[in-house]
Amino acid sequence: MANETEKRLAELTVKLERAFGERLLSVVLYGSAASGELHGKYSDLNVLCVLKAIGPEELRLAEPVIHWWRSLENPSPLFLSEDELHNSTDCFAIEFHDIVECHRVLGGRDVVAGLVIDDSFYRGQVEHELRAKLLRLRQKAGGMLSDRAMLVRMMAESVSTFCNLGRHALRLAGAPAPMHKREAIGACAGQFGIDPAPFYTLLDLREGVKKARDLDPVTLLAAYMQEIEALTGAVDRLAKG
Repeated sequence: MANETEKRLAELTVKLERAFGERLLSVVLYGSAASGELHGKYSDLNVLCVLKAIGPEELRLAEPVIHWWRSLENPSPLFLSEDELHNSTDCFAIEFHDIVECHRVLGGRDVVAGLVIDDSFYRGQVEHELRAKLLRLRQKAGGMLSDRAMLVRMMAESVSTFCNLGRHALRLAGAPAPMHKREAIGACAGQFGIDPAPFYTLLDLREGVKKARDLDPVTLLAAYMQEIEALTGAVDRLAKG
């Protein structure tokens, strides 16, 4: 699996280099694949592609690469111009903190090393994402509560996002923010008093330690939502900038 992933990333980089030539400044891997927590069907290969500028011509050049990459069940690369990279850190503080703290350069230069992130709206963005993702979780759960398999899978797919948002809550509180999901949730338990158990259960499921058939999905959902609400409340109580 690891060798196949590396092969695909190398092939993507070559295709991007051929498509854009000197217009391409950098190809950067970020997310779970960069942190070493890639778990098959639950994880994506997230790639940032930085160009000198982006217009219709660059999108035309990107189209065949995007179609090929998506045919392998990967999300489209994130395309940014160099100016956008430096001028949008205030509205994408979460994303840029993630990329800066854990990334791997696949091609070109390291354009995110030393990137200065504007945290003006950081706390609000973290709270917004927690609340929005919790609302979405409820919406999805309401449509599949009687389907045990779908409910468990939906929670397992969502837990990575909430673990990461917990990591950002720790950063906002001035506490150490471990990159790995299990460590981050453990730190949230110590910092904010949440119960890490439902998160650990879902991480065990993703890692193959536990089986879906051994879980009570509705009970797990109740505990999961309760602790997400507790984490959201903790972020809401942090000093507002």
